[in-house]
Amino acid sequence: MQKLDAANKIFGRLATEVAVLLRGKNKADFEPNIAPEEKVVIENIKQLSFSGKKEAQKKYFHYSGFPGGMKTRKLGEEFYKNPAKVFKSAVYRMLPKNKMRSKIIKNLIIN
Repeated sequence: MQKLDAANKIFGRLATEVAVLLRGKNKADFEPNIAPEEKVVIENIKQLSFSGKKEAQKKYFHYSGFPGGMKTRKLGEEFYKNPAKVFKSAVYRMLPKNKMRSKIIKNLIIN
């Protein structure tokens, strides 16, 4: 089990580090077709920082299903509301797009 402290770290750099650890690519016996059992615990997720103007410029979209129902929310608002969800979705998108992705993301624990 790996414990990482997110205090004063950059969002994207920590997300890539976590994605590598979850896949097990840091181990000598890495096999791409086997999901590792390595768990990663992230602490102090609210103290992450963003580089550049991402908090004000990056947008998340949500469609309600009705005509004209496209909703947008800036990264700063979404991160303030639920930082664990934003971080988990970023790591999820960095994992390989196959059947193992949903199994691997279960090893990410955010406190």
